[in-house]
Amino acid sequence: MFAIWKKSLWGIAAAFGVLAGSAYAEQLRGPVTNLPLPRFVSLKASKANVRRGPSLTHRIDWVYKRRNMPLEITAEYGHWRRVRDIEGAGGWVHYSLLSGVRTVIIERDMLSLSMRPEHDTPAIAQLELGVVAKLGECRLYWCRLNANGHKGWAQKTELWGVKPEELRD
Repeated sequence: MFAIWKKSLWGIAAAFGVLAGSAYAEQLRGPVTNLPLPRFVSLKASKANVRRGPSLTHRIDWVYKRRNMPLEITAEYGHWRRVRDIEGAGGWVHYSLLSGVRTVIIERDMLSLSMRPEHDTPAIAQLELGVVAKLGECRLYWCRLNANGHKGWAQKTELWGVKPEELRD
């Protein structure tokens, strides 16, 4: 009986992100999707209402208007996902407005997009602060990006939308 109660308590805590800052954050899975929490996604729609709570009856606090913007899902409840953006602001968004396609925001002005994931390699392009790029392969310190057709490698520390320890094929 205690084990069932404890399990349901963990599920409720996970759904509302209560444990997000704890040592258990790496092990949490969404109660709806069973996907890791937190995790990054992108905004599929060009307009998305951000609500105070997980339903249409909750007040709209603001509207995201940047398609492909990376967001971090911190909680799940039914068809709703609690997200936060690069500035730490967030709220509840309907899952149909989100995409699993990964994007990142450039956090350093005039970031070099390099030919290879190494220092001192030729730059393909310079990316301005705030540019949204599609995320590809990620190694320990570098990620491959596609920004308006320019494909190359950027240092992971200059990107928002990818975890420092994340590796991607």
